Amino acid sequence: MGCFHSKKSKRKSEKESSTTTASIPNAEETPKQYSWDKREKVDPKDYTLAGLRDDTAGRLPGKLNGQQFVIQDCENCNIYIFDHSATVTIDDCTNCRIVLGPVKGSVFFRNCRDCKCVVACQQFRTRDCKKMDVFLCCATQPIIESSTGMKFGCFQYYYPELAFHFKDAGLSIFNNNWSTVHDFTPVAGETNWGLLPEDAGVEAYVPAPDTDEFKSVRVAASAGRSIVPVTRGQRRKGSEESCLFVFFAGDYTTANARKLIDEAVGKGFALIQTKEVSMRPEDASRVFQQNAEEFSELITKGTGPVVALEFNGEGVVEACRQVANEVFSGTKVFVSESKNSSSRDVDNFFNFADMQMGM
Repeated sequence: MGCFHSKKSKRKSEKESSTTTASIPNAEETPKQYSWDKREKVDPKDYTLAGLRDDTAGRLPGKLNGQQFVIQDCENCNIYIFDHSATVTIDDCTNCRIVLGPVKGSVFFRNCRDCKCVVACQQFRTRDCKKMDVFLCCATQPIIESSTGMKFGCFQYYYPELAFHFKDAGLSIFNNNWSTVHDFTPVAGETNWGLLPEDAGVEAYVPAPDTDEFKSVRVAASAGRSIVPVTRGQRRKGSEESCLFVFFAGDYTTANARKLIDEAVGKGFALIQTKEVSMRPEDASRVFQQNAEEFSELITKGTGPVVALEFNGEGVVEACRQVANEVFSGTKVFVSESKNSSSRDVDNFFNFADMQMGM
């Protein structure tokens, strides 16, 4: 009996020993890796500029790569963010010149004054700000709140990586509502915002970088070099005659639109507004009416959104039709047929585009 129990105890002891040994991790085994362990560690200081005085600072292309960024408590500084980002907040800045590369989400200025800026973003908002001049590209309606002395102009800027940064931020160079500002806190009898002079140039407001670090970025701030087409916006039109010109989706839509702008502006006509928007075949009848059948097929075959431009000036319809025949003869486009129908064409398309983008 004693021997029986002794053997059982021995077997049990061996089993327990084996189990215990197996449960001890092998020192040579590699610890299991999780996805969050592999993420690159983010240092908040790399994505913040704070407390600067009389300085030039910013970020070169490739340094942010879509991260959010914060600028706060800076005074008398030149700040250049030559990269795309997720969101940007600017707080308590005074007398600063600021350039922001394309922002996928919102740009929010709070308690800033006497600042001059170049900004491209999806949403733009200010609160408790005073005396700001902003050259803006904004995909939605800009909003000011409890802000005074705000002046806006159309975005006009270039550096070599900027077109790629617009694409990375999901922004279209043709969707720019810079002049349709909404004042969330209007005051009776007072005007809290207005437009910069039509001939205002960025160079007079925001200087090109002059430090060795940022001079390496080849910047141009003239309207002729701007990535974003410079539009007249909500200013009073110089003529009662406008023309709608639409390019349908294709490999060269952007290049063709740029070429048309150069041709039309070179002839003395004003570019009022532009829009890039997706269309379905059923939208054609609403926008192009009697020409719907002709263009609905193009919309069906298209691989992307259409690009529309409104030009203004005496004789603009005839001039645009001439350009379409001579320069874009191999490209299917829509051009207003006559001065009598052109205003309706413009209203039909841009009202449709505003509804689509507001959905």
